[in-house]
Amino acid sequence: MPHVLTAADLPVSEILNRAESWRTRLQANPTPPIQPRAALIALLFYEPSTRTRAAFEQACVLLGYHPLVITAEASSVAKGESLQDTVRTLCAQGIRAIVMRHPQAGAPQTAAQVATVPILNAGDGAHEHPTQAMLDLYTLWRHYGMPDPTTPWLAGRKVAIVGDIRHSRVARSNLTLLTQAGAEVWLCAPPSLLPDAPLKGATLTHDADAAIKDADVVMALRLQTERMQQGLLPSLNAYRRDYQIHAERLRLAKPECVVMHPGPIQRGVELSDEVADGAQSLILEQVRNGVYVRVATLEYALAE
Repeated sequence: MPHVLTAADLPVSEILNRAESWRTRLQANPTPPIQPRAALIALLFYEPSTRTRAAFEQACVLLGYHPLVITAEASSVAKGESLQDTVRTLCAQGIRAIVMRHPQAGAPQTAAQVATVPILNAGDGAHEHPTQAMLDLYTLWRHYGMPDPTTPWLAGRKVAIVGDIRHSRVARSNLTLLTQAGAEVWLCAPPSLLPDAPLKGATLTHDADAAIKDADVVMALRLQTERMQQGLLPSLNAYRRDYQIHAERLRLAKPECVVMHPGPIQRGVELSDEVADGAQSLILEQVRNGVYVRVATLEYALAE
């Protein structure tokens, strides 16, 4: 019973190939015949989500399962029930797997200790977001012609991730998978939004121009504006000036550089409209690929 708690848990080559198989299948027939199963998969979302939740809901349906969406405010969590008891209850009711998003880092690991079904981490605090990193990797894998995934196929490629690195689960999971594939990863943020300690395999900087210079891939992260209330950012205008990815700044990267963003985008903050919607943007491709990767990951966890 494989859990998917961190990016390191993912069998990368297998998921890439499974995702590509699903992409081919669904592009050939967007409404394939599905044999419904008398079983449910719980989507336990304690934080808001659009892309991740919708993709996992579609993944459940494509595999013939009924997605049972549970939010914190509509569950017994609002009455004081512990996460462990919620998981025990769902398992006792015959759920086949639990996909969970939680504001607390390490919550999926806690759930896995008592679960009798696979736990899939859909984002836990500032810790990890494995399937987002997997879909980002899949997007790059397809962009670069689907090289042998068992090799360091991103060797010689520079990836710059720009945004709130300190609080970003996306950056941490991406760092794991990108470096595993051989990429040179730069993490860039204002000094107050960089981690206190070095992250293995990454170059940390607060200089956006240095991070983006000669990059093959630039990934912007959502700026969590609540950080301004905590005094970690002086103003949005200062962030736009120093860290926004706009056309002029993007010219520092390689001419064939591609732009990514895990969403949701705050236009005019992390990215200018011309970059978000430009020819170098892979953002909508990431969204499409999110379905293929989530169904592939769920299929793997269910050992199907």
